Amino acid sequence: MPLLDHLIELRKRLIYALVGFMAVFFITFYFAKPIFSFLIQPALADGYKVIVLDIFEFFFVTVKLSAFVSLIVGFPLIASQIWLFVAPGLYRHERRAFLPFLVATPFMFYAGCAVMYYIVMPYVINFMLTQYAPADIEKTLRSSDYLERVLQLVFAFGFAFEVPVLLTLLVRVGIVTVEGLRSKRRYAVVVAFVVAAVLTPPDVVSQFALAVPLIAFYELSILIGRWIERKREAEDKKAEEEEAKAAGS
Repeated sequence: MPLLDHLIELRKRLIYALVGFMAVFFITFYFAKPIFSFLIQPALADGYKVIVLDIFEFFFVTVKLSAFVSLIVGFPLIASQIWLFVAPGLYRHERRAFLPFLVATPFMFYAGCAVMYYIVMPYVINFMLTQYAPADIEKTLRSSDYLERVLQLVFAFGFAFEVPVLLTLLVRVGIVTVEGLRSKRRYAVVVAFVVAAVLTPPDVVSQFALAVPLIAFYELSILIGRWIERKREAEDKKAEEEEAKAAGS
C-alpha cells in the first residue's frame, strides 16, 4: 500500500479505538458509583470509612475512575485495532506467532488486577492501618487518595503479570535467548525491587507483594522460553531433514 493509504488506515483504526474508549467512558461514568462502591469494599470490610472532603472531589474521582476503567476494559478493542493495522504486513507464520500473545496480554493484566484486589489490597490496608496507626485514632480514608492508591496498585500488578508475556514474546521472535535471561537473573532481581519501589506506595508490604511476583514471572518466562527454543530446534531439524531428502531425491 502507498504511504497515504497506510496513513488513512491508521487514522481509521485510531478513530475506532477512540470511539470505543469514549463509549466505555460514558458507560463507566454512569455506573461510577457502584464501581467505586465495589473498589472500597476491602476498606469497608475492615471497618474503615471512606469520606469526601471537597465539593468537587467525587466528581474528579468519577472522571479519573471512568478514564482508567475505560482504558482497562477497552484495551482489547484498542489492541485489536492495532493488530488489524499491523497484521496485513506480517507473514502467516508471524501472525500465528503474535496472535497468542495478543490474546494473553489482556487476560494476564486482568489476572493481575484480580490478585491485587482480592489478595493484596485487603492485606495492605489492614497491615498499614493497624501496624502503624495508634488504636485510639479513628481511621478514615479520603476517596481521592484511596482511588489513587488503588489505581497505582492496579497498574503495578497489571504490569507485573505482563512480564511473562513480554519476555516470552521476545524469546519467540529471537530478540532475547533463554541463556541471556539466565545470565541476567541477578540483575532482574534488582530491577524487580526497583520497579516495585517506583510503582507501589512507599511501604515494604506493597513492594514485596509486587517484587516477588515479578521475580517468579521472570523464572516462569525462562521455563516457557526454554520450551519454545526446544520446539524451534526440533522444527529446524525437521526442516533440514526434509531439505536433505529433497536434495537426495
